[in-house]
Amino acid sequence: MTLDSVAARTPDGTTLFDNLTLAFGRERTGLVGRNGVGKSTLLRLIAGTQPPVEGAVSRAGAIGLLDQRHEPAPGETVADTLGAAGPLAVVQRVLAGEGSVADLGVADWTLGDRLYDTLDQVGLSGIDLHRCTASLSGGEQTRLRLASLLLARPDLILLDEPTNHMDAGGRELIAGVLERWEGGAVVVSHDRTLLGRVDRIVELSSLGAATYGGNWDLYADRKAAERAAAERTLATAETDAARTVADARRRAESQARRDRAGRRKGMKGDMPKILLGMRAESAETSAARNSRLAARQSPRRRLT
Repeated sequence: MTLDSVAARTPDGTTLFDNLTLAFGRERTGLVGRNGVGKSTLLRLIAGTQPPVEGAVSRAGAIGLLDQRHEPAPGETVADTLGAAGPLAVVQRVLAGEGSVADLGVADWTLGDRLYDTLDQVGLSGIDLHRCTASLSGGEQTRLRLASLLLARPDLILLDEPTNHMDAGGRELIAGVLERWEGGAVVVSHDRTLLGRVDRIVELSSLGAATYGGNWDLYADRKAAERAAAERTLATAETDAARTVADARRRAESQARRDRAGRRKGMKGDMPKILLGMRAESAETSAARNSRLAARQSPRRRLT
C-alpha cells in the first residue's frame, strides 16, 4: 500500500504531518516517533478507518488493524472475538446431522486445528471459546485480538503498541509472532525487543518521515552517529563565529588606537588641517566598515 502526499490534522486543526509519501510491502516496519506526532493516526489512515485530510492512500491487499484500545461488545465471547463463532456453528450443525446443503458446502474442517495452533502461538491454548472476552485481562485481550488477525491472514497487519500492559513473557510471545509473520507488518511500539525483530524503522516527525534500514539497534547507532556529527558541526560553527568576532574586535580596537594617536598629534599642531580632515574621514569610514563586518559575522547571524 502507498501514501501519496498525505496530510493529517487533529480535530482542532493542528497539523500532525503533511505531504507524507510512504510505501509498505511485505517487510516488517517499526514506526517510531515522539508521543503525539501522529503514529496511531497514520495506522488508521493505512487501515482506511480514517480518511486523509489531503493526499491519497492506495491499497492492493487485505489489511488488519490491532488497535491500541478496544472494548469488547456486551456478551462477546472468545469465539466472537476470533471471528470463529459462525464457522464453528456450521461445523457443529453438520456434525450433529442438522446441517443444510449450504452448510456442507461452506463447512471449514481445518478450523479446529487452525484455532488450536493460533491460540498456542499467542499463549492462550486451552482457553474456553465460550468465555466472555471482557473477563480476560488487558494483555490476554490483546493477544486474543492478535490471534484473530493471524486467523484472517491479511496481507498487511498493523499493530499499535501490542505489548502494552504485558509482562516479559507476553512481550516475548508477541515478538515471536512478529518474527514468524510472513506478510507485511507495521508496528508502533516503544518496546525495543519487539523493534529488534523488524526489517526497517520509519521515524515520524512534524517534518515528515525518515526511513532507516535494519532493526532498532541499527537505527539507534545511526541516530547516535547523526547526533555526534551535528554536535561537531555546531561546535565548529561556534568556534568559527567566536574567532570572527574576536578578529573584528581586534580590528576595531586597533583602529581606535590609531584614531586616538591621530587626535593627539593633531592637538599638538603637527599636522596640516586638510590632512587632519582626511584622517578623521578615514577613521570614520574604517570604524563603520569594521562595525558592519562584525555584524555580518556575529555568532547569531552565522548560526541562523
